[in-house]
Amino acid sequence: MWKPVRRDFLKTAAAGAALPAAPAPRRPNIIIVMADQHRAGLTKRTGYPLDTMPALDRLAARGAAFDHAWCTSPLCVPSRVSLLTGRWPHAHRVRENSAGQFATFSKDIYDVAKELGYRTGLAGKNHSYLKSPKLDFWREYGHLGGWKASGAPKQVSEFDDWLERLNHGVSPVATPFPVETQLPYRIVSDAIEFIQGAGDNPFALWVSFPEPHNPYQVPKPYFDMFPPGEVPARAAGPEALDRKGFKWRWLGQLEEATYPGYDNTWRRTKSNYLGMLRLIDDQLARLVAHLEQARLMDHTILVYLADHGDYLTDYGLMRKGVELPECLTRIPMVWAGRGVRAQNASPAFVSIADVMPTFCEAIGAGIPVGAQGRSLWPLLRGEAYPKDEFRSMYAEVGFGGMHYDESDKPAFSMAQMQRRPDAVKTFDELNPVTQSGMLKMVRLGDWKLCFDMLGQGQLYNLAADPGELKNLYGDPRHAPQQMRLLEELLQWTIRTQDNLPTARYKAKWPERNWYAPYGRK
Repeated sequence: MWKPVRRDFLKTAAAGAALPAAPAPRRPNIIIVMADQHRAGLTKRTGYPLDTMPALDRLAARGAAFDHAWCTSPLCVPSRVSLLTGRWPHAHRVRENSAGQFATFSKDIYDVAKELGYRTGLAGKNHSYLKSPKLDFWREYGHLGGWKASGAPKQVSEFDDWLERLNHGVSPVATPFPVETQLPYRIVSDAIEFIQGAGDNPFALWVSFPEPHNPYQVPKPYFDMFPPGEVPARAAGPEALDRKGFKWRWLGQLEEATYPGYDNTWRRTKSNYLGMLRLIDDQLARLVAHLEQARLMDHTILVYLADHGDYLTDYGLMRKGVELPECLTRIPMVWAGRGVRAQNASPAFVSIADVMPTFCEAIGAGIPVGAQGRSLWPLLRGEAYPKDEFRSMYAEVGFGGMHYDESDKPAFSMAQMQRRPDAVKTFDELNPVTQSGMLKMVRLGDWKLCFDMLGQGQLYNLAADPGELKNLYGDPRHAPQQMRLLEELLQWTIRTQDNLPTARYKAKWPERNWYAPYGRK
């Protein structure tokens, strides 16, 4: 029976006995550990009252944490394409989860790594344009199951079948299968197999957990770790939806029509989610323990992050769907390993699009043409950097066209589905209503501006209004802040304009894609 890994995994494996140093590979290994729908700010280190991810917090203590990190768009595929290519959705042209095949870029991180002789692998959720022939190792999983080894215990298939019947719902009881059948455990087992088979070659590995994304389920002991009666209060309940607008209300009504009375059990939903974080944390610890025991951690650069966040019952909502609130756009980002200096949390504003350029510099490769993110490598090494370059961050969402509103009377049927007769009914939160129109946002300090294609704006002071409930746009008292953020949003929009394809002429690109040293003085 599997037991949680020891919490002292960062210590020497054998007390008092120094392990012989492994020869450093010519280039560092790369590991991207991604959780799906993990919103920022939910660990003890970041001020959360519950100790959900002690292993991640310890990893941050030995490395670098960016507590001001954002996705490029709060949808799986657009954000994951940004991770791989370093480009924003309006540039890589993937604005919805079904459009991965249209990704536009010159090279992604795997292309760069393979050119330098890296062995490449995926263990976990893909949900991008990637196909198995591109990589040397491929073990793919989804939210309702995944890869199974030949001869795998019968319980593995039974668990996947149970997931399909739960069908993205919330389980009111502990999952009746052991931890070894859970996807994070199986994914880390696959990752360890890949690492053991890499030999002397440097490797690039994406370890991609489908959790804590719905279905919200977790086995014991995790089901009982954060009891519903002890979970922290939410920022706002469903009473806030009227203040947020039609699409927000429509999403809430869609959820109620699919799961009648769902908000009455919001504490159980939150409890399950937090338990899933601890399950992920134990498997992250297991992965790091293997790297330590194999004497690879000091020769590996590892980043932990998420593709986007989750409402986590704020506003009476679950999952994701409408606009660009902080709970959906802010993500955790922790770096550790070779060359990463232990430091306090960085004040820099960074993006998931910065990951690919950072790895490029770390392994000695140039940033490909078309990549728009910036290298964070000097920041990770504790070196000086231009603070103005990392003063703000930008994200976007929307399929395009016009917003749906009350006059359209959109039917919930366009978003509801049932995969099989014995499965719980579910809904698609990323539907034509919730994703209609186009919205962009910028964060600058404690201020946030959202602006859409109709010229409608939202302005929030997050220090005073973290739930984004009081729109200050158009208030004369905040005109200076509004104008400053409009300028910042315009600059980001121009800066991330697509420059592909390139032809005869070569553009002048700033080193590390840092523009601030050449900007306003």
